[in-house]
Amino acid sequence: MRDHTKLRAFELADQLAIAIYKGTATFPREEQFGLTSQMRRAAVSVPSNIVEGCARDSTSDYVRFLDIAFGSLRELDYQASLAHRLGYLADYESLASLLTETSKVLAALIRSLRPPKT
Repeated sequence: MRDHTKLRAFELADQLAIAIYKGTATFPREEQFGLTSQMRRAAVSVPSNIVEGCARDSTSDYVRFLDIAFGSLRELDYQASLAHRLGYLADYESLASLLTETSKVLAALIRSLRPPKT
């Protein structure tokens, strides 16, 4: 079993989840069950899937959960961009930077675990 707390990808995803919760706290009330909920679910999905993947025995299962985490991360990236364009996110630049860094680190982890294609 792998220790997720030692992964940089997990650390960044955890920071991102906290930043999303704080960033969405000021969204309009009518977005509570819309964009706010969607963004929070996607944000929590990223570190959650990293943790679940770490608990799997096989590398292929581990990578599958990392792939799911990466998909949620890309979904969140779009949602944050949308929220910014709607005028809901005040500090989008730092959030976008954290999204980019998390994406790069997670993608590198996935690449390092995937067997080379022949």
